[in-house]
Amino acid sequence: MTERKPPGVSFESWTDKQIRDAEARGDFARLPGAGKPLPADVEQPYDELWWIKRKMAREGLAVLPPTLALRKEAEDALAAALRAPSEGAARRIVEAINPKIRDMMFRPPPGPPLGLKPYDVDEVVRHWHAARAKEEHPDG
Repeated sequence: MTERKPPGVSFESWTDKQIRDAEARGDFARLPGAGKPLPADVEQPYDELWWIKRKMAREGLAVLPPTLALRKEAEDALAAALRAPSEGAARRIVEAINPKIRDMMFRPPPGPPLGLKPYDVDEVVRHWHAARAKEEHPDG
């Protein structure tokens, strides 16, 4: 808006007139979210990084310290190995995550301690076989 407040007019009445004129032109009807309730986070305390956090959530991004990210990746890999369709696939999944765990174990952690050691591939495969046996013979 480039229009300036005329001298002698109170700021409040000049602002009210600008709002009424914009309303009459329909400027507010075309705003994103028009006619919808306010977002739930309006009641939260002000956060300078709100827009970054909202954009990251919208794009499905998360920032974790490397050790926590690897811990999550390792848990997901273990779960995937136990659901794998074959023993070979289970072995490949575990063998792919183990070097990452070893690398992090021997590097000073930039965040909280990793708290993991490489998985025993044969042990995971034994669990994989046990889970398959239960699926095939649920009563026994």
